[in-house]
Amino acid sequence: MSFTVTVQPSGRSFSVERDEPILYAAIRQGIGLPYGCKDGACGSCKCRLLEGRVIHGVHQAKALSHEEEAAGFTLTCCAAAQTNVVIEARTVPGAGEFPVRKMPVRVMAKARPAPDVAVLTMQLPANDPLRYHAGQYVEFILRDNARRSYSMANAPHTQTDKPFIELHIRHMPGGKFTDHVFGAMKEKEILRIEGPFGSFFLREDSDKPIVLLASGTGFAPIKAIVEHMEHKGLTRPAVLYWGCRSRADLYLHDWALQAAARLPNLRYVPVLSEPKPEDAWTGRTGFVHQAVMADLPDLSGHQVYACGAPVMVDSAQHDFVERCGLPADEFYADSFTSELDKHGKTA
Repeated sequence: MSFTVTVQPSGRSFSVERDEPILYAAIRQGIGLPYGCKDGACGSCKCRLLEGRVIHGVHQAKALSHEEEAAGFTLTCCAAAQTNVVIEARTVPGAGEFPVRKMPVRVMAKARPAPDVAVLTMQLPANDPLRYHAGQYVEFILRDNARRSYSMANAPHTQTDKPFIELHIRHMPGGKFTDHVFGAMKEKEILRIEGPFGSFFLREDSDKPIVLLASGTGFAPIKAIVEHMEHKGLTRPAVLYWGCRSRADLYLHDWALQAAARLPNLRYVPVLSEPKPEDAWTGRTGFVHQAVMADLPDLSGHQVYACGAPVMVDSAQHDFVERCGLPADEFYADSFTSELDKHGKTA
């Protein structure tokens, strides 16, 4: 049995099978709804249920509280329609533009720019580049069908005669996938991925100044967006804030400095929360989103693209909207929820 989902105010409709999450049906049919983790942890897909009935699967209270559900909100990633439904959600132009595909990838190179960060270069099938928006992610499909998500750190145009994607992976000790990456993984190893996924990418129909906000390896999709802006010759003012604990964690600091030197419209502000004495750090310190607020107390005319640890993303969203006047619909985020964040399991 199938039902019809209608999205307002766009009026677009699509079908969903009984017990199939609404978001999965939308992705399958190229309907651009906002989303991030697809696992009921980040809340990016939260919208209002206007008509009909859904049953929610397992999700976190911080993504959708009992009070929000009672008030008529729903998470499309874990809401299964039981009737025809009408939801109120922003459609995301371009989110369903590229088909989601499964394909093999081969490990071309593994670099270690920081003790707990690996940069993987993954070769795609010859003459078959992955089509995606800078900022989107892919999922590795592991042997037990478990999945792990990582954002592309290179913009789509960087794929040449040998299509590839660059991924930044932080080691989660005890993690099923990251222990392998930091241990037995060898060059030429073949894995399987599926993608692209996500609605975290630059809205190019706006001319508002941009705040690019990253913590840790949340820098990866931000790097892809900067590469894309440079490739397209976009001249919107942009400032990149990258928050890490210590100097060693700014694993591509030189890359960011060079990008800011090349692009007259881009500023780069690194921020360390726990600099070590040996860092001899003379730059900004503290929480990275608070550095943004100190520099830009009025964000009413900006767009913000935030990526990284859930606590940073959540704090930035709340404080920017409540204290700096950022319009709620101009905050775009990809919260890097680990398996521990989602299910209490290691990554």
